[in-house]
Order: sequence, then structure tokens, then C-alpha cells
Amino acid sequence: MTDAQAFLAGLVTTVALLGGVIVSGLREARRAHIPLVLCFFASLALTIYYAERMGRALDLEAAGWITPVHLGLAKGTTVAYVLPVATGFLALSSERWKARHKVLAWLLVALTLLTVGTGAWMALSAPPLDPAGR
Repeated sequence: MTDAQAFLAGLVTTVALLGGVIVSGLREARRAHIPLVLCFFASLALTIYYAERMGRALDLEAAGWITPVHLGLAKGTTVAYVLPVATGFLALSSERWKARHKVLAWLLVALTLLTVGTGAWMALSAPPLDPAGR
């Protein structure tokens, strides 16, 4: 399997798991929600790993302004996942945190989809490097 194929498989898996996280969260099905969140993060980490590997074969600078936009958004979104995780833990023991958790979770879903979109734009705009790596 190539890095690009592994990345695409990881991306599809990650998005499918995100769908499961959303559905289980909306249904307040904690027994499903928490393991799905953990699987989502594991899949996201693997997808990021293969995205980095795939990016080494592309001339990302040639993609133009979308590259720094995507990379900044991707890093910010990854760090921002701390917010719904923290409020999720708080929501386990306090009803008042549920609404805050839900708002932050939806914000991260939107940021995730924006990151996927800008990543696709960047990858499609970046020509492959020549075999010598230039």
C-alpha cells in the first residue's frame, strides 16, 4: 500500500469514526461515544502520519498560499481537540458542562471538515516532486 492509499484509507476511516462520534454523542450513548472518540483519535493520528509521508512526495510550496493556511489550520485544529475532550470529562460528572461540550464539539467538527477541505485543495494543487526530490 502506498502512502497516498494509506492516507486515503485513514481519512475515510477517520471521517466514518467522526460520524459515529457525532451520532453517539447526540444520542448521549456514552458507552459507545467514549470508545468511538478514542478510536477516532487513534485513526486521526495514523491519518496525520500518512499525510506527512504523502506530503514529502509533493511540492507543497508550489501549491501557493493554501499550504500555510492548511498547515496552520491543521495544527490549530489538532491542539483545539483538547477543548471538547476536557469538557467531555467535565460533562461526565456535571450536567451544566453538557451544553458547552456540545458547542465545542460542533466547532471542532466544523474545523475538522475545513481542515480536510483545505488539505484536499493543497494536495490537488501541489505537483509531485521529481524522483530526485526537487
